[in-house]
Amino acid sequence: MHYKKSIEEIINETSTNIREGLTSKEAESRLLKNGENKLESKKNKSIFKIFLSQINDSMIYILLFAAALSAFMGEYSDSIIILIVILINALIGVIQESKAQKALEALKSLSTPKALVIRDSKTIEIPSEEVVVGDIIVLDAGRYIPCDLRLIESFNLKVEESAFTGESLPSEKDAKEVLDKEDILIGDRINMAFMSTLVTYGRGLGVCVNTGMNTEIGKIASMLNEEENSETPLQKKLSSLGKFLGFLSLGICALIFVVGMIQGRDTFEMLLTAISLAVAAIPEGLPAIVAIVLALGVQRMIKQNAIVKNLPSVETLGSVNIICSDKTGTLTLNKMTVRKLFSNLTTKNLENIDNLKEEDKSLLEIMTLCNDATSTEENATGDPTEVALLDLSLKYGITKKDLNKEHKRLNEVPFDSDRKLMSTINKYGENFKVSTKGAIDSILKISTKILLNGKLEPLTEDLKKNILDSSNEMSDDALRVLGFSYKDLTSHHIDIDDIEKDLIFVGLVGMIDPPREEVKDSIALCKLASIKTIMITGDHKNTAFAIGKELGLSEDFKECIEGAELDKLTDEELKERINDFRIFARVSPEHKVKIVKAFKSHGNIVSMTGDGVNDAPSLKAADIGVAMGITGTDVSKEASDMILTDDNFTTIVKAVEEGRTIYSNIKKAITFLLSCNFGEIVALFIAILLNWAAPLQPIHILWVNLITDSFPALSLGVDPTNDDVMSLSPRDPKESIFSGNTKYILILNGFTIGLVTLFAFKLGQNLYQNSLYHAQTMAFVVLSVSQLFFSLSMRSETKSVFEVGLFKNKYLILSIIVGVFIQFSIIEIPFFSEIFKVYPLNRSDIFIVILISLIPFALNEILKLFLRKRKRL
Repeated sequence: MHYKKSIEEIINETSTNIREGLTSKEAESRLLKNGENKLESKKNKSIFKIFLSQINDSMIYILLFAAALSAFMGEYSDSIIILIVILINALIGVIQESKAQKALEALKSLSTPKALVIRDSKTIEIPSEEVVVGDIIVLDAGRYIPCDLRLIESFNLKVEESAFTGESLPSEKDAKEVLDKEDILIGDRINMAFMSTLVTYGRGLGVCVNTGMNTEIGKIASMLNEEENSETPLQKKLSSLGKFLGFLSLGICALIFVVGMIQGRDTFEMLLTAISLAVAAIPEGLPAIVAIVLALGVQRMIKQNAIVKNLPSVETLGSVNIICSDKTGTLTLNKMTVRKLFSNLTTKNLENIDNLKEEDKSLLEIMTLCNDATSTEENATGDPTEVALLDLSLKYGITKKDLNKEHKRLNEVPFDSDRKLMSTINKYGENFKVSTKGAIDSILKISTKILLNGKLEPLTEDLKKNILDSSNEMSDDALRVLGFSYKDLTSHHIDIDDIEKDLIFVGLVGMIDPPREEVKDSIALCKLASIKTIMITGDHKNTAFAIGKELGLSEDFKECIEGAELDKLTDEELKERINDFRIFARVSPEHKVKIVKAFKSHGNIVSMTGDGVNDAPSLKAADIGVAMGITGTDVSKEASDMILTDDNFTTIVKAVEEGRTIYSNIKKAITFLLSCNFGEIVALFIAILLNWAAPLQPIHILWVNLITDSFPALSLGVDPTNDDVMSLSPRDPKESIFSGNTKYILILNGFTIGLVTLFAFKLGQNLYQNSLYHAQTMAFVVLSVSQLFFSLSMRSETKSVFEVGLFKNKYLILSIIVGVFIQFSIIEIPFFSEIFKVYPLNRSDIFIVILISLIPFALNEILKLFLRKRKRL
């Protein structure tokens, strides 16, 4: 714990010299011994590994077994078709994950490319990777800190540490302090500076005490590996479905084989039938269709400023019921902004100020002159507080460049943490003016007069109380308050101790890191969607609550808790009380992980958003982590499942909507495919039990599953979003794919499709003197076309096809037309009819099979009508 040690102890421990630094030889030796000063990052998966991960699925294993068995039985066409489907499915996943990896690489950038160090008694600039323990690092405004430092000198030094602390304001540093307490939070270690943070003000020196993975940022990066990757809800459901279908197909195959043997059928014939049943039980196109639907959703998300690193994450975000969001930069702008002015003993909201009074102009002039930052419409540099003051002046046409040109700065007294004041002396014609800003208590101590209505009045105790009351009101609104005073001089040759005496008080400003304008509406939409938004921040409790209240997160201060209070709760107590809180303030990285896990313990699907290093462990622990692409650190991006390229909380709400739509559409596609497959099983199973000839051949089933079914299933997968999708509550994470009426729809339609297929088969046998090919052709066409028509009714469980819009899903209409055309082409074109062993149908046959094929669709629409009437009653 370097913050507990004195400067002398640190110098001795690191074997260095404050003025001379390390020698080049010693630095080279330490670099060889300890390695480069950089974070270890996970290696990207190779294309081969990504490919293997895509075929690591129980349904794929069964298909591979069916392909091998088909090849062994000489049915090579069946085997080849199955293998092609497996390959297509794997390639889709490989392409998507590769795209995500490339997008992430493009987002990564070096945060600390150079470091200023003292070596061999000289100040030189070196790549930050070459910094070693013991190096003396030179710090100045605008420079990133390349490693963890124990400060040895500090002059008004401020460091922006929001990536660690979550606080908007820079942390003041003091090298002389020696902290003797245990477990001091990073934000309170005022004698330390940390890798990847930014110096915003002042200057200093520090000795490197940790590099690479031993730094605070490195420790957090290593914590990521402790969190195991868990499957998303969709992955879990599909995995369970695959296992269920696998056992089902094996069970049915065994049963049919036994029945066939009892019936005295040929062993070779029964093996072919078993293959047919295995093929019928597994929806071959399902893995590819789910992958394609997710991939299309991912592409839509990219257009909406979100990069998804793996396909199922889109669906997961759609199922969340809790979004834990970092405050700074995510819910807020991460930019200090002045909200209120106080002058003439009156507090004014900036939005209500059109014309500035004399006191207001004096106030803006002082805050512009007594300022070391720079800010233009294009860019800004310097302390965020000072930048906010310049932005306010710029809003009313006062620029620092013009003011400094007219009133040249001649002297200054820099800010320090003891005085809590800063003063400048500027030339005003033949005279001079002192401009001072600082903490309100410090300003009132050195002010003896006040500017009221253009006149100077004595600053009485009653007036001071009035000013302090107004300051406290601003503080209660979580505003940071600064006071401003001035005095006129006839000469700038004045003793330094006399500059900040007998000043004239002008006014106050209150500033805050404000919420993003669009976030409030997004949170309201989350409420409508029954999604709870939780704010997690390193800011103080009052500030956090004020922001949360403004965003509509909470109206009760009791719903706000800070890190110190969390430490007093056991894990079990936190789990019991977690739902009582909406705002978490002054939290550490460990707190964030505990919070996420406590919410998850109640069965919630939790999303965590953030941009800082301190967010990374909780991003990893959440069901889905969402990192910021612009302000986010590389560590947070590495830990996340999704990255927002516009750093906008509103994009998350769009992702929720997209995720809900995707899940709904995948459910439609799965129900449709399984209904069709169940129909095939019914047809084959009943035929075998009744000792009939097989109504379908394996290649017929494969064709229907891969081509005829796949196009409508894909079209259902891209069905337009329902208008009410964000007014529904998030589904239960434990909810089955077959929840509600889905299982009944599946069974009913499976039996209907199977029975109409058998009816067509027997009708064909009766019409054509027991011609097996002719009967199988009619069964084949009815099975295919009935499924195509049936897909129309799958767009909604309750609304008729005309209510949802017959032509709203143009892809589905096109897939039905193309499917019917291809199906009849197969039986009419000799080349294909020989491969599929089918027989051309005449006009009356075609008319009959079309009528039979419409039965499942008509039955569904009648059932929906009945359900709607029952609901109204």
